[in-house]
Amino acid sequence: MSSLSLYTVQAVLILDQQGERIYAKYYQPPHRSDEGHQLLFNSVKKQKEFEKQLYRKTHKQDSEILIFEDHLVLYKEYIDITIYLVASLEENEIVLQQGFSAIRGALDLILNSGMDKKNIQENYDMVLLAIDETIDNGVILETDSNTIASRVSKPPTNEPQMALDLDKGFLGAWGFAKSKFQERLQQGL
Repeated sequence: MSSLSLYTVQAVLILDQQGERIYAKYYQPPHRSDEGHQLLFNSVKKQKEFEKQLYRKTHKQDSEILIFEDHLVLYKEYIDITIYLVASLEENEIVLQQGFSAIRGALDLILNSGMDKKNIQENYDMVLLAIDETIDNGVILETDSNTIASRVSKPPTNEPQMALDLDKGFLGAWGFAKSKFQERLQQGL
């Protein structure tokens, strides 16, 4: 039996129709010393080789989940991209599916004109933010796609800058104090 951990996701990938990397984020749990995982994902060459083999295995397939090289892989193929979520075999498929659905749903909401390579590249900053809002260091943080999309697509608030005019403020206060002082003097005399 494996030990329970919040670090469920090993990688999130977005590959184009040739299996080339558009986005790839690999996660390494800080407490795990899994030699196989480190050897596979620490080298960019091995990462790209893994991605190519994964793409060949999943291209034009009907399923959305499979076991590939001792990894549980959830994926969804679109027009000219494929999104992958890679995890360990011991992880809970339902939790992974919730996280994967959250990423897909948030990207659908953010990318209004459809999920394709051109649209992802044009909105790359929001794609990165959506994935980071969902998964942080391999931990699934949020599973509500509407919440993720609203956090990512909120325009920055431009609060009006309060320009303090110290001269008017000081002179106004001085004038007020002077008039009150004069009133008191007149009342006392």
